[in-house]
Formats: sequence, structure tokens, C-alpha cells
Amino acid sequence: MSENNISAEETKSLVLVGVGGQGILLASEIIARTIMASGYDVKMNEIHGMAQRGGSVVAQIRFGRDVASPLVPKHSARALVALEKIEVLRFVDYLADDGLAVVSDQEIIPVSASGGKIPYPALGEEDIRKVCPNLIYVHAIKLAEELGNARAANTILLGVMSNVLHFPEENWKESIRSCVKPKFVDVNIKAFEIGRAMK
Repeated sequence: MSENNISAEETKSLVLVGVGGQGILLASEIIARTIMASGYDVKMNEIHGMAQRGGSVVAQIRFGRDVASPLVPKHSARALVALEKIEVLRFVDYLADDGLAVVSDQEIIPVSASGGKIPYPALGEEDIRKVCPNLIYVHAIKLAEELGNARAANTILLGVMSNVLHFPEENWKESIRSCVKPKFVDVNIKAFEIGRAMK
């Protein structure tokens, strides 16, 4: 059993946010498998929105001894992982006061902003830290590109977040092996290890 020591009554929550095509759903599947392998019940809720057109994608994950609902209450998430930095502001009210925000510096300009209708906000690390004091700000795309696959950015962020869950590292890696296509397993394992080293 893991170090989480969740009581029979307790349920813990996580929220992952981003836009379509960033791998939110893959990351949430890896998390869910890891939780189950560690002996807990898990429920997951995915909201795709306008994912096919670059809109917001949200995955809510809850785990414990016996989970009734996948819906995460506001101000309760142990971790909020944002694969696109503006998305953290949309969903920050899900994060508990002492929760960890893991935020990629990636910017994906929506159609409304690229067309000049609504400007994309100038948002830096210190701006995010004002609303998320417990923040790990990650240059995830740059790190993933150095590994040779920018799409592994989501796994880097997953590695960072894994430090607040205390599940066995091998459970995480086995879940990655189960969810990722064989030819991408090695790069995703390396990406996870890079993220896990960021404490």
C-alpha cells in the first residue's frame, strides 16, 4: 500500500486542464491506472468541450477507499496541472488552499486572440504565483523537445505532480508502459523521471 494512508471516509481530488491535443486524456488515464494499481478506488470525469477546435479540456480525478462521484468540489484539489498557462486561471478555484499548481509555460493562442478580437493575456510565472502560491512552473515543451518529442510535455508535468501523491514510482512507470504506444514508452519514461526530479 502507498504512503497516502487515506481513511475510509476520505476522498482526494486532482484536476488536469489544457486544450485539445495536449494529451490531457492520456495523462488522466495514466494517473487512474496508477491509483488503481496502488490499491484505491478511482473515478474520473472528462470534459472535452471544444477539444477538436483547440478549446478547453478538463479531467477531474477522485480517489480513495470508496469513491461515490468523479466531480471535484471547488477548493479541494490536492493538485491542479495546467498544460497551457492561461488554463490555470480558468480553473484555479478547484485548487485547495494548500494544493500544488503544476503549470507549463506553453502558450496556445485561441482563435479569438489570433484574430485580434481578444488579446492573449501577458501572463508570467510571478502573475500565476499570485493566485497559486504553491507553484511549480515548468518549461515543459523545451524539456520535452530536448528529449526529442515535444508531445512528452504532458508526461513531464505528470512526473512533477506525482511527488504529491506518494504512489510507488514503478506503478507510475508501469501505467505509462500500459497507456503509451511501445515506440514512445522510453521517451515518456525519461520525461516522467525529469518531472519527478522537480520537487
